[in-house]
Amino acid sequence: MRDSSPGTRLPSVRELTVAHQASPVTVSEAIRHLVAQGLVEARPGRGTFVAARPEPPHAPDLSWQTVALGPRRFGESEMQALLALPPAGAIPLTGGYLDADLQPAAALGAALARVARQPAAWQRGPAEGREDLRDWFARAAGGGLRARDLVICPGGQAALSSALRALAAPGDTLLVESPTYLGALAAARASGLHVVPVPADRDGVLPDQLAAAFARTGARLFYCQPLFANPTGASLAEHRRAAVMAAVRANGAFLIEDDYARDLVIDADVPPPLAAGDPDGHVVYLRSLTKSAAPGLRIAAIGARGPAGSRLRAARLLDDFFVAGPLQQAALEFVTGPAWGRHLRALRRDLKVRRDALLTALHRHLPDLVPPVIPRGGLHLWARLPDGTDDTGLATAAAAEGVVVFPGRPWFAAEPPAAHLRLTYAAAPPDLMDEAVRRLARAFRH
Repeated sequence: MRDSSPGTRLPSVRELTVAHQASPVTVSEAIRHLVAQGLVEARPGRGTFVAARPEPPHAPDLSWQTVALGPRRFGESEMQALLALPPAGAIPLTGGYLDADLQPAAALGAALARVARQPAAWQRGPAEGREDLRDWFARAAGGGLRARDLVICPGGQAALSSALRALAAPGDTLLVESPTYLGALAAARASGLHVVPVPADRDGVLPDQLAAAFARTGARLFYCQPLFANPTGASLAEHRRAAVMAAVRANGAFLIEDDYARDLVIDADVPPPLAAGDPDGHVVYLRSLTKSAAPGLRIAAIGARGPAGSRLRAARLLDDFFVAGPLQQAALEFVTGPAWGRHLRALRRDLKVRRDALLTALHRHLPDLVPPVIPRGGLHLWARLPDGTDDTGLATAAAAEGVVVFPGRPWFAAEPPAAHLRLTYAAAPPDLMDEAVRRLARAFRH
């Protein structure tokens, strides 16, 4: 058919079959594809016709949105980069979740399949989450909280964002360890908070500096990762825990304890959460299952005693009403069954193998990047770069060599004192660690 102007009638299926020596099934399927693409239209009882061509749209002018939206929020591009999937063929030495080989996908899938067949799982439950799941989180927190103090959230980031909005108002000050979790910085600034960094070292935040920051700023909120902090891997030392809590209490403040790494222990005996020894409600406790299980298990809990707990529950209700019932019940079945213990034992062993493989590769190819203190849990190594190194430029060069690393600069709330890389050992198998560091070493030479 040579005439393709709109409204032209196509030959019949029989005519097209003869003309193209194709089967009627093939011709009919081709016509269906053309209809789906909007190129032709079928008119019942009349035949098939060339569709009218729509007028080409004018080039959109979206420039007005720049004025309407105002300045871009801090951390948006960094968070997008942090969550980006690695390109094909690249070896990831960055990421916040377990490699697929470390995830208990079969056990989670079996639990969700059992739950999905139960009609009650699809009904609306308590807005604060299942009581039995909240009770599990409360017991895991060491007894400092009760089920009624907690609310279930769709992941730790959602819990943290809600806590910052519930416990502070725009313009308030949030104290953070320096460096600290990039997602906390982004959430704080999205909530309009003024973020003030407090120095930390291999033993966690410095209590005297924390007390001074409280006195100088009048802050009433401190965000802390006492166990295997992201990105440094440092844990708050036993001899500092009491002093940190004393500074919080003396200033009538809250400490948001992000206990994300409780299940990511490698070769350490970990202390109980700070919340376990907090009778007066200064600690706001957050724990997620996502980091230690799978990205799709968006289940976390956050809680506090007294009016702070009430505000947290109200904030979560306004955000999304409640977390999906089947996911809550599947998470409960998983963590209360034998599969949870088996998973944690295997994870502890596998994380050690991967961490040690990355350290071995660094010793072999980039010994200056080996951290002076090796984290005994968590997912990351915090590698200081030689003076004068551009961490962002190095990350770009590494990506060109086929290894994905994350620069240290975004993890600081103020100017970084030195350049760093965060190197994740949980995102790639151990047999690729040597090649990954070889590629990183080539990037150094550019």
